[in-house]
Amino acid sequence: MNATEIKAVLKEHVKWLNSTGGSCANLNGADLSGANLSRANLCYANLRDANLSGANLRHANLVGAYL
Repeated sequence: MNATEIKAVLKEHVKWLNSTGGSCANLNGADLSGANLSRANLCYANLRDANLSGANLRHANLVGAYL
């Protein structure tokens, strides 16, 4: 998954979290290796089986995320 695709998924996820449309981030099985997810709001996102090796998760919000 490239940076543009990740950014689009996260944008829709924030809309979903704010109840203004969008959809919950389903990153199940996604290759997020090396991705910059710093400060990303991943609350309740599906990250099961995602490859997060080398991903920057500094200050990311993972409350309720499905890991």
